[in-house]
Amino acid sequence: MLQVIQSSPELFITLTVVLGLLVGSFLNVVIYRLPVMMEREWKAQCDELTGNEPADSSLSTFTLSKPRSRCPHCDHPIGALENIPVISYLVLGGKCKQCKASISMRYPIIEAFTGLLSGIVAWQFGFDWACLGALLLTWSLIALTFIDVDHQLLPDSITLPLVWFGISFNLFATYTDLQSSVIGAMAGYLSLWLVFHGFKLVTGKEGMGYGDFKLLAALGAWLGWSLLPSIILLSSLVGAIVGISLILFSRHQRNTPIPFGPYLAAAGWLALVWGNDINNAYLTWVLNS
Repeated sequence: MLQVIQSSPELFITLTVVLGLLVGSFLNVVIYRLPVMMEREWKAQCDELTGNEPADSSLSTFTLSKPRSRCPHCDHPIGALENIPVISYLVLGGKCKQCKASISMRYPIIEAFTGLLSGIVAWQFGFDWACLGALLLTWSLIALTFIDVDHQLLPDSITLPLVWFGISFNLFATYTDLQSSVIGAMAGYLSLWLVFHGFKLVTGKEGMGYGDFKLLAALGAWLGWSLLPSIILLSSLVGAIVGISLILFSRHQRNTPIPFGPYLAAAGWLALVWGNDINNAYLTWVLNS
């Protein structure tokens, strides 16, 4: 079977898209549940430190797998046939099977988006260990993007393992050499750390969160230090455009924080797939300007 998949790029890409759809369904669970799990853990730790009785005795039962997914409106358990990525949403008409309440389009969008990006990764890297790592990074970046959009939070439980996974893959020079990987992790963290403290020194305000440092460190560990300038430049440019647009057209208050993680994640993914092309285009533009 592996030989058949390896000999047929079209079959490999198709299977990877299907896998991406299934993973996208799981990412919907992670995006919703992981922040709730973290909040409950923080509350439990605070109760333990203050000596108070836990307010919720069911903390240990809320995980990525338990309790079973249910409709938030009528508490109807979602069966396997109702949880087929994208297809179930279309068959059910975007409504709960039991109470007919509307289901957010975000769920099939994340599933389809994950499938699409997974297919692009498979097309770009082919049947190789590099593809496996690139898929792992892609799925992690999708989860981090939507968690940051919802909660302005980049969980350590995702960013920190990404740093070590990046270095581990590059022990075998999968994406860059080991020295570049380690320097990339260090430079990624320290560059935003310096920006953070410089901005705080000048304005007295915090311009970003520590999760952004760790995410850029992870991207540096995966892709090496040479791609960090392109990632920072691209993410800052897109972030500035989106931020200005929100202020001008959506009555977004200037003092309302905008998560930077999604722009870092998008720039990091583009660098993962087309990093050398981006670097070459940037250097050509600089030399010719």
